Amino acid sequence: MSEKKLALHTFPIGNLGCNCSILYSPTTREAIAIDPGNDAESFLARVAKLNVKVKYLLHTHAHFDHIGHADIVRKKIGTPIYLHKDDLFLYEALKQQAMFFGASVAEPEGIDRFIEDEEEFGLEDSQLKKVLKSIHTPGHTPGSCSFYCEMLEEPMLFSGDTLFANSIGRTDLPGGDYDQIIHSIKKRILTLDPETIVIPGHGASTVLHHESRHNPYLK
Repeated sequence: MSEKKLALHTFPIGNLGCNCSILYSPTTREAIAIDPGNDAESFLARVAKLNVKVKYLLHTHAHFDHIGHADIVRKKIGTPIYLHKDDLFLYEALKQQAMFFGASVAEPEGIDRFIEDEEEFGLEDSQLKKVLKSIHTPGHTPGSCSFYCEMLEEPMLFSGDTLFANSIGRTDLPGGDYDQIIHSIKKRILTLDPETIVIPGHGASTVLHHESRHNPYLK
């Protein structure tokens, strides 16, 4: 059996159980991390256990449970932070966000690069030049992004807090917009391959065709 071109490791992290995903080349050990969360020690321990070098810290949005310790991780391993520009106001308010949920984070430093809609992210491995494509899916937050991957056994979407198994992201926090999140899901996500596996920002994975038929918010 041939070796996998791309490997995936997903695990919950932080006090709110954010799903962090690490995609990496089994050959070169270079990796992309999505939503490293707000527990830098646990994240770095996973990185060390996998023996990978993280090239990008990608964020689906700027709520503290998804990005709260990204600055600490950046300082430890030198990996740049990527975020959509429309969530910069949330990133700059990380300390206040954390306090609202009874947690604490340090005052953040700047974002290294703003994510563009349909931007591609890849690795140096010659077979993995196009691992992920960003999809701007505002609604949960103005800058929410999902990341689509066609390099695994099944197409996969990392949806952040936009789409969940039988649910959608909350829209009652600053910058949230219910009509916008429904539009993002119907026009940007449900148009993908129906066999796409969805890894949300929290909780269990699902399959796109199930959500299109059974998710009560999408009727």
